[in-house]
Amino acid sequence: MGKKIRIGVIGTGGISHLHMRPYQSFDDVEVVGACDIVPGKARAFLDQYGLTGAPAFESAAEFVKSVELDGVSICTYNTTHAECTIAALEAGVHVLCEKPMSFTLQQAVDMLRAQRRAGKILTIGFQPRYGYMRRKVDEMIDSGAIGKVYYVQSGGGRRRGIPGGTFISKQNAGYGCLGDIGCYSIDECLHAIHYPKPLTVSAIATNHFGTNPKYWKDAEHFEVDDFSVALVRMEGGVTFVFKQAWAMHANSLGNTLWLGTDGGIEVRNGFDEHNHPSSVILYTDVNGMQVDSQVLPSVGFNAYGYPKDQDNFAAKIRGFVDAVKTGGPDPIPGAEIIRNQAICDGIYRSSMLGKEVEIEIPEI
Repeated sequence: MGKKIRIGVIGTGGISHLHMRPYQSFDDVEVVGACDIVPGKARAFLDQYGLTGAPAFESAAEFVKSVELDGVSICTYNTTHAECTIAALEAGVHVLCEKPMSFTLQQAVDMLRAQRRAGKILTIGFQPRYGYMRRKVDEMIDSGAIGKVYYVQSGGGRRRGIPGGTFISKQNAGYGCLGDIGCYSIDECLHAIHYPKPLTVSAIATNHFGTNPKYWKDAEHFEVDDFSVALVRMEGGVTFVFKQAWAMHANSLGNTLWLGTDGGIEVRNGFDEHNHPSSVILYTDVNGMQVDSQVLPSVGFNAYGYPKDQDNFAAKIRGFVDAVKTGGPDPIPGAEIIRNQAICDGIYRSSMLGKEVEIEIPEI
């Protein structure tokens, strides 16, 4: 076997374990260090995985300059994604940054400018893209099966599902439900139609549950949104209606929907905290008749050739490693996800200002 890919982990909280386990399962990867601003936390993390000889740091900038690295996973607070990513890129290291890309749009712009200067990989952690039915829906829309898409809406939401911890801290997370699961919904809806440019956003975000001790025991420290809705006007005459919730008195905010000039696709969300799809429906007209078709996994003539379940998170990590080995391309490019970030930024600004805002993405 050739030289192993040398990986570091920046931020050793809960999500970092979902990075470390796949890394350790790959024969062509070696985790060579970790970093966390909390004293002793990175050391304990490395020791937990038997990496007692790997160095631990409390500064990301010091880590990426002191250790020979091919790539890093950025698993820090949302508000520090940008500074850690930029430090790694400036040190000549490829980056897998957890979602959301950043907190503000300007931070995302700064990350992409750093990537352009460095000529390194910057991929963002949207592992649902690796899901089998998610990819099939994207392929159906891309094939032109439903014509020109003019309306998209997100669905899902959690009846109860506030994660707590640093997720509810404005200083650390920046925003709450929007940055935790809302950015996933945006990516699901808009990657399927190649991320048209967002133009304006009118949004409302609330926190009726998180700030109420009847529902959340740490209500006095709850500082972010637990519900948000938005109307996004997009290039090409596309309207996007966004809805997401950490908590509500309902099982779902509805189903994910793409309406096209020749058909429509509906992803019916399951009633659990992860919004697993229960079915996908294609709506079309055939010979003047309205036809509703359930979309099933593709099975060839081989009776045992059905799609196998995979760990989408591990697939995301594998995609990053393979890109590092080959020099790219970025599996989930930051240059694309900046439009996701621009919408999150617009939703945040609009909800704070109480009015519609324009979205302007600076030149990179």
